[in-house]
Amino acid sequence: MPAPKDVTLDMLRLLVAVADRGSISAAARAAGVSQPSASARIKDLERRLGLELVDRRSRGAELTADGRTVTDWARAVVEAADVLITGAQALAAEHDSQLTVAASQTVGEYLMPAWLAAYRRRSEGRPVRLRVMNSADVVAALRSREIDLGFVESPTVPADLARRRVGTDRLALVVGPDHPLARRRRPLTREQLLGLDLASREDGSGTRDALTRALGVPVQPALELGSNAAVKVEVASGGYPAVLSALAVSAEVSDGRLVEIDLPEVDLRRHLHAVWRRGARLPSVAEDFLRGVLGR
Repeated sequence: MPAPKDVTLDMLRLLVAVADRGSISAAARAAGVSQPSASARIKDLERRLGLELVDRRSRGAELTADGRTVTDWARAVVEAADVLITGAQALAAEHDSQLTVAASQTVGEYLMPAWLAAYRRRSEGRPVRLRVMNSADVVAALRSREIDLGFVESPTVPADLARRRVGTDRLALVVGPDHPLARRRRPLTREQLLGLDLASREDGSGTRDALTRALGVPVQPALELGSNAAVKVEVASGGYPAVLSALAVSAEVSDGRLVEIDLPEVDLRRHLHAVWRRGARLPSVAEDFLRGVLGR
């Protein structure tokens, strides 16, 4: 049997279309391919997965129980791929005659893709160049006029920048499922949190600055890493606990790869802001983008 790794995104898109449209012929029309070609692709997908996905004895194209399960997984993959493609297109867009935006990692990874997709639909594909960096670097890029508009998660915004609140977030203390704290039944206190060796984002990240502000003392991590993804891998593998954005760990907490520890004594809420140079007029494309983020 061919390895499942040979499954293509087009196969998964077609399977989702069959589920949504009720027949292979309708899915073929939506995909712009012939019905025999679509049927052959579905059979090839079944062969590669070693599963019967479509009951062809029924009228139309009824999914089998395995088919419904695989389709749910496929839908998540297709949606994630669409987000990836939208984000990658923004990163690769030409700089000239376009809006240039920078976002801190949490905003850039978990909120910006949806904002970009909505803006592209509203503006009929007007290009946006996106840069993802930590909050301190977003501020530096604004000051050096490298970008038109920034989004940060740090608890304070320098006085030379104008700001507009665009959302709220909270931080969460997470551990791997095999960590001793994962079996703890009582909430953790502030003093106990201060006594933990933590993995953390780098100095200058909004996440680290927000934790320092919440605790009232500078965070001195046992391990410093440059991205949310790297910190999550460290924690999930049974390493140090970490305090990260709830947005960043939502999927891992939901499926059990990470465990959130209750911290009622520490206020870990924070605001997310759009920022730009104070006294400078925002370009019309930046104003339009910001209105979309604010839902106006």
